[in-house]
Amino acid sequence: MLIIKNNPKYLAIAILIGGKSTRFGSDKGLYNFLGKPLITHQLETLKQGNYNIFIVASSKEQVQNYVNKIDIRNITAFIVDDNSIISDLQIHTPSKGIYSALKELKKLGYEKTLTLACDNPLIQFNVIEFLIEQSKGYDCCIPQWDNGFLEPLLTIYPNKKTLKKLTENLRINDLRMTNIIEKSWKINYLSIENSIRPLDKKLLTFLNINTPNDIKNLKQIYKNN
Repeated sequence: MLIIKNNPKYLAIAILIGGKSTRFGSDKGLYNFLGKPLITHQLETLKQGNYNIFIVASSKEQVQNYVNKIDIRNITAFIVDDNSIISDLQIHTPSKGIYSALKELKKLGYEKTLTLACDNPLIQFNVIEFLIEQSKGYDCCIPQWDNGFLEPLLTIYPNKKTLKKLTENLRINDLRMTNIIEKSWKINYLSIENSIRPLDKKLLTFLNINTPNDIKNLKQIYKNN
């Protein structure tokens, strides 16, 4: 673990890097884009705020790969996947990563966690600030498209309640992201088209890198901007 900054413990940010990246072919977070790892673009945006940022890895070996390639001064600490419920080390899912993050962050005293995937390099800081502001007074704050589709990997979760729900889910091998949120929670569904687009006109925050072809699209966006 790294030394933890003396920030208020209302909210932490957890970036998930432990996916298999099967379609991409390599660790997406460490892909060299414009001279630096993809996750570094994300970290440079997030460091505009005074938040504790944790990177959630699948193994100690993955942590070492990141230590060797990113500026660790931009983060607070690494968290390694907890295998106490799902012992199969070949299973790398967002649900397992979020469970591992919240288990550790709850111990550290954080009330809520904003989860992010490492493959959203163009997140906009004003959108992050907006999400955090809109989470106040709610258990959970989650962006929602007009068609009803949710963005569970760009969501602010209540640590205690979510950890309880995930523990139940993982014990029955329910890994679906859509089953993390309880309907009984007080949830702020943020309309992406109506509430977030005015802050991020091209909705670059939600640009997801899944395949090498997505890198070509990313390069074109950088060129146009």
